[in-house]
Amino acid sequence: MINFRLLHHMKLRSKLIVIYIVCVFIPIILTNVMFYKVTTMNIKTQKTSDAEQAMSLLQAELKTVIDDAAGMSYLYSIDKQLIQHLNTTFVSNNRYVESLNTISNLFNRTDKENKVISSLVIMTDNPTILASGNIIRLEDDTRNSDWYGQINTFNNTHPHLFVTPDNISVIQRLSDRRLETYEHVLKIDLNMNYIKQILDLSSFTGDFYILDPSNQARYGRLANGEPSGLITAEQTISLSDIPKPEKAIVIGKTYQNNRYVGGWSVYGVLDEEIILSDVRQSGQFILWFAVINFVVPTIVILIMSRSIHTRIRNILRQMKSVKDKNFGLIPYNGERDEVGELAVEFNRMSKRIGNLINDVYVAEIQKKELELRQRQAQLHALHSQINPHFLFNALETIRMRSQMKGETQTARTIQNMAKIFRKSILWKTSFVTIREELELIESFLEIQKYRFDTKLDYHIEVDQSLLDIEIPKMAFLPFVENASIHGIENIAGIGYINIQIAQENGQLIFVSADNGVGMDQEKIRELQDYFEDDSAMGDSIGMKNVITRLRIYYGESFFFNISSEPGEGTRVLLRLPLAIK
Repeated sequence: MINFRLLHHMKLRSKLIVIYIVCVFIPIILTNVMFYKVTTMNIKTQKTSDAEQAMSLLQAELKTVIDDAAGMSYLYSIDKQLIQHLNTTFVSNNRYVESLNTISNLFNRTDKENKVISSLVIMTDNPTILASGNIIRLEDDTRNSDWYGQINTFNNTHPHLFVTPDNISVIQRLSDRRLETYEHVLKIDLNMNYIKQILDLSSFTGDFYILDPSNQARYGRLANGEPSGLITAEQTISLSDIPKPEKAIVIGKTYQNNRYVGGWSVYGVLDEEIILSDVRQSGQFILWFAVINFVVPTIVILIMSRSIHTRIRNILRQMKSVKDKNFGLIPYNGERDEVGELAVEFNRMSKRIGNLINDVYVAEIQKKELELRQRQAQLHALHSQINPHFLFNALETIRMRSQMKGETQTARTIQNMAKIFRKSILWKTSFVTIREELELIESFLEIQKYRFDTKLDYHIEVDQSLLDIEIPKMAFLPFVENASIHGIENIAGIGYINIQIAQENGQLIFVSADNGVGMDQEKIRELQDYFEDDSAMGDSIGMKNVITRLRIYYGESFFFNISSEPGEGTRVLLRLPLAIK
């Protein structure tokens, strides 16, 4: 979920720029990028389709040329006069010449096809044949050639295609060596200039290769029209070794169902970067257009926002100076926009606040400060009255008992007295933990037991989870002291003091109960009226002191109650919040 609070921390100028970027700039960029991607994909698809068609057309044109040569090869293979001429053992040269004249028309037809064919040669090992024109001797050098080795593996008399980097030939046996005396081979070389013309006029603009049935590249022509340097008469390359750019479009067309070109294929490689170069240039244009779209509106936004941003900063600066009681006015030049109206209203408000403070609040604040100082002085005075009060009672007790008992008990009492005195000196802060308060109470009660001997006993019950809670120092001790001195001292039997500290409904509960002389209801009302009076301290300085301090610290959250009956003891209840307000 979007945290809209974060928007409140952004500067106005930043918000305007973000609005433009999110609502205008990014949609334009995304639209242009998507348009560029779709256009690139469409152009790539179209270029690939065009290349497919060009390769299909190129495949068909080459097949047509090869078919013409193969058809001519078939005509020679079925011509009975030619076969008879080649298989005849001539007894004289004149007889050979006479026989050659009978088949001259066959070679005249070949000359009409010179556009497609560069040469047509019949090679025979008939020793009576005179090498001349289109019929020559089949020599051993010829038998060692690559093209002869290719057809030598076949016994049939069908045409075969032989391709080299410089020549494309159709080769066919005119005799079956198993049935005839002499061997005859027909080799028709295609017109390579015509082949190059076909490639030049083709709309395919990539690298072109002719692959044999074993996927070895026999012929290669690069996109620039130059032959591939990796293919020579002695060396071919496999399909996987054909060089390809990083992003290549590869098109392969294989000849099917044909005896002499079956399994052969034409193979084209296009560089995607080249065919998409025009689109890439459009991409640069889109980039520049995006930069212009970002820079120009940003400058306009900065200029427009300056008039708003600068004046708002002036208003903000003046608002911050108000807390230092500087009620100066914001310069106003009659601007009519919302910022100008805000400046006018702020100046009007600043004037009114200044007048109110000067007329009313200054006097009231001075009065409150005076009352606060008086309460602080009273609080310090109350703190200073507690310690001498305790020290007086303790020292008096030690003085009386030291005359009546031995040194051991006196030493213990002095130790407890020293602990009280030391804590009263070391407690520099206004708050202590309940643990520290209890230590002080136990020291006081031990002194009182020393004073009353077996006449006093006490029990303390406390919730252990409250020991580290902080309370005003000496908040409980005066009530324990009052129970001991005023409650237990004047009874005949054994006195008991029971102290409980617990928590209830988020409040800290303190209860001090004794079985002393007690008080009647009229005495309780007098004490309560005395505690409510802020003027004189009176005799009960300890309890008065504590109640006054607790009211200052806790206000209405503090609760105090005292209940008692004559002869049945007294119970004091304090309720304090666990956290100071």
